[in-house]
Amino acid sequence: MLNGKDTLALLPTGGGKSLCFQVPGLAMDGLCIVVSPLIALMKDQVERLREKGIPAFSVHSGLSFNEIDVILDRCVYDQVKFLYLAPERLSSELLMQRVKKMNINLLAVDEAHCISQWGYDFRPSYLEIADFRRVIGNTVPVLALTATSTPAVTKDIQEKLEFKKSNVIARSFKRDNLSFSCFKEEDKERKILQILKNVPGTAIVYVRNRKKTEALAAFLNRNKISAAFYHAGLDYSARSKSQDLWISNKARVMVATNAFGMGIDKPDVRTVIHYDFPENPENYYQEAGRAGRDGKRCYAVLLYNDKDVEELEARVESNFPGADVIKRVYQALANFYKIAVGSSQFISFDFDMETFIKTYKLPKIPIYYALKRLEQEGMIQMNEAYYNPSKIFIPTEKTRLYEYQLRNPEDDVFIKSILRLYGGEVFTNYVTIRETDIANYIQKSQSDVMRKLTFLDQKGLLVYEKQKDKPQIEFVMPRMDANALPLDYKELAKRKELYKSKVDAMVGYATNLTRCRSLLLLEYFGEENGEKCGLCDVCLKEKKEEAKDAIEVELSGKIIDLVRNGPVLPENLVMSFSSTDKDTVLKILRRLVDSGVLVYLEDGSLSVAENS
Repeated sequence: MLNGKDTLALLPTGGGKSLCFQVPGLAMDGLCIVVSPLIALMKDQVERLREKGIPAFSVHSGLSFNEIDVILDRCVYDQVKFLYLAPERLSSELLMQRVKKMNINLLAVDEAHCISQWGYDFRPSYLEIADFRRVIGNTVPVLALTATSTPAVTKDIQEKLEFKKSNVIARSFKRDNLSFSCFKEEDKERKILQILKNVPGTAIVYVRNRKKTEALAAFLNRNKISAAFYHAGLDYSARSKSQDLWISNKARVMVATNAFGMGIDKPDVRTVIHYDFPENPENYYQEAGRAGRDGKRCYAVLLYNDKDVEELEARVESNFPGADVIKRVYQALANFYKIAVGSSQFISFDFDMETFIKTYKLPKIPIYYALKRLEQEGMIQMNEAYYNPSKIFIPTEKTRLYEYQLRNPEDDVFIKSILRLYGGEVFTNYVTIRETDIANYIQKSQSDVMRKLTFLDQKGLLVYEKQKDKPQIEFVMPRMDANALPLDYKELAKRKELYKSKVDAMVGYATNLTRCRSLLLLEYFGEENGEKCGLCDVCLKEKKEEAKDAIEVELSGKIIDLVRNGPVLPENLVMSFSSTDKDTVLKILRRLVDSGVLVYLEDGSLSVAENS
C-alpha cells in the first residue's frame, strides 16, 4: 500500500485486516477512506482510533443530514485521518460535493466479497466504488480486504474495483491450532454440556433463533456453566452488559445469534459451537475462526441432525420469496412510514418488525427475506442491531449564544454546564452526551434535561440528536412505485442458485465422514494440495483406526508364530496374551480361520495351513 499498489488482501478472521489500512493511512499525508457495510464495526473502530488520539469519523444510516454535513466539512478542512463510509453513501450528492476537496491517500474496501455477484453477501451499492474511484482520482490506491473469498470472488473483486494490475496478498486459510468436528446429534444440549465439561475455557455457542439464545443460556446456568446471551433484539444496554460479562470472564459462555462477533477481540476463546447450521461455508469459517486467536489449541464443533439438513435445504425456497411478496412488502413499508413516491432517499426510520407484521397481517419469515432481497437489490438498508447515543452540536456563533444567555438567565446556567462538561468541541463537531451526566451535574431530572435540550434545539441554538436504539430501515433509493420496482428476475434466480450451491457445500461438509474437514474448507476457498490437519474428528478417527490396525497386524504375527511351533488349543492360545488383548485375539483368530491361514484339527487344536 505504501508503494501505491492496488491490493487485495485475503486474511483470515483475526488476521489483522484493519492494520493493513490503518498503518499506511497514518504513515501517509492525508485522509484514508474506509468503505464498510458493518455499522457496529465502523463505530467500534472509530472509537478505538479516537481513544488513541487519532481523528476518525463514520457516516452511515441513522445519522442526520446535519451530522453528516459537519463530519464531511471536518474531513475537508481539519486533519482527519480516517473516514468510514457505508457503501450506500458513495453516490450521495453531499459526499460528491465534498470528496473532491479532500486530500485522500488511500481507499480501503472492507468485506470486499460484497462487490462480487459470486460472493455470499453481494451488495449492489459496492458497485458504486469503481465510479467513486474515478471521482477521487485513479492515483489513489485501493486496498480490498476480506476473510472469505473463493477463486471466482477473488478474480471478480479485482475486476469490479478496476485494479490497474492483479495483486493478491493471501495468507493461508489453514488454522494449525483449530480442530474442526461435526457430530450428528438428537440431544444437542447434552452434547454441548459434554463438550464444555471436556474443554475448559471461554466459549461461544451460535444459534439461529433469538429465543433459543435465552433458553440455552438459562439451561447452561442451571447446569452450573455461567452463560450470557446476545441477539439483535436486545436493547443496547442489555447487549453491552452481556458482552462485558463475557469479555471479563464473568460469563464463560456466550450464546448468540450471528449478530455477535464482529469487532470482538477476545483471543482466548477455546471453543465455538454451532447449535444450528450456518447458511454457507463463508459464515461458518468466519464464526468458527473466532476461536483460538491466541494461537493455542481450540475447537470448532458443528452439531446437526436429519431435521436440520431438511430445514436448511427448505430455506432455499423460503429465503427467495416471489416478486409479488417483495412488491407487497415494499408497498407496506412505504405506507408504514407514509412516504410519497420520489422522496426519503437516505432517510432512516426506526423499525419495529412486530408492529409492522400486525399492521399489515403479513407472515414473519417471508417479510424478513423480502426485506433482505430489497436490500440486495440496493433499494433499502436494514440494520437489525443499531445504537447511536445522544449527541449535541452548537452551530450558533459564540457571540449570538452569549447574547441569548444574557437575555435568558434561566437558560444561562444550563448552557454553561454543557460547555463545562463537553468543552469547545461542541462548536466544531457533534459530541456524544449522556443526559444522566448533565442531570447529575445540574441536579435536575433526566426528563428536565431532555426537555431543555429539545427547547434549545427548537430555538435553533443547538442541534440535539436523541439516542437511537431500535432497528433501522433506510431508503437507499428514493421511494418508488411498488408495481414498477426494477427487480432483476434473472439476477434473483442466479442468487437463489448460488445460495443453493452454498447450502449443498455446507451440508456436504457436515455429513462428510471420510475427508479431512480442514482440507474440505481449504479446497472450498481455492487452496489446493493442502495437507491433512491431523486435528479434526475425521483425522483423529483415521489415526485411531491406523493404530488399531497396527496392533492387530502385530498380534496376528505373534499368533501365527505360536501356532507354527505346533498345534495349540484356542483357549491356551488366548491365555498366552494379556487380558486386555483377549477380545482382540479372539477376533483375529476367527479372521485367520475364515481366511484359511489357520485350520482346526480333529482334536480341536489350531494349526497353520500347509500353503500358508
